[in-house]
Amino acid sequence: MALQDADATSSSQFTLGCEHYRRKCKLVSPCCKQNYICRFCHDESENHPLDRPKITEVECLVCKQTQPFSQTCGNCGIIFGNYFCEKCKLFGDEDLGMYHCDGCGLCRVGGRDKFFHCDTCELCLPTNIKSSHKCIVKMGKANCPVCLEDIHTSRNVSHIPPCSHLIHRPCFDDLISAGFYACPVCGASMFKMDEVWESLDAEIRDTPMPGEYSDLYCNVLCRDCNKVTSKCYIYV
Repeated sequence: MALQDADATSSSQFTLGCEHYRRKCKLVSPCCKQNYICRFCHDESENHPLDRPKITEVECLVCKQTQPFSQTCGNCGIIFGNYFCEKCKLFGDEDLGMYHCDGCGLCRVGGRDKFFHCDTCELCLPTNIKSSHKCIVKMGKANCPVCLEDIHTSRNVSHIPPCSHLIHRPCFDDLISAGFYACPVCGASMFKMDEVWESLDAEIRDTPMPGEYSDLYCNVLCRDCNKVTSKCYIYV
């Protein structure tokens, strides 16, 4: 029975946490003195954001002891989280490749070796687009153009279209499902559209304008290359 109890306790401890994070402590909010497992739990319940840098205390979820902020419980010795960042007041038990980025001023997931910090965009980007991404000043501090919520501190993965206007991945998927292909910020194509343009060109060729309108032209601005060209009026 002793072994079973120990295993049960170990299993219970391993699954401690909330829907956002796995950890074995609660944060003592310096603003309202309420205890929450993470900042998201706090912000969803209170009418003010949690000021994480000012956190000085935690409550152990195993022994219920409130104590100064640290990675290990001073009473029962349990480790609150295998990942620990004193700057962000962050604990984590899941292997998400967490690392602290001084440029972003917070912790990221995915592995430090797979991302680089762009000082112009003010966010971490995948290393495989380091030489090809389009810099936009403070792009990392912009809100998602679809849901209008924060991107910088969001736990949602962001999609990076060719124009570099970040969109939450779930929001991007919703746009595509609804039939939208253009960036809601600049109107540029969010993925390669060659086959679509070829299909439209074929439809235009098969739908000529009446003779009396064949010499009418208009200026067209391409949202992808930002160049203006003169084109015949078309039905399509």
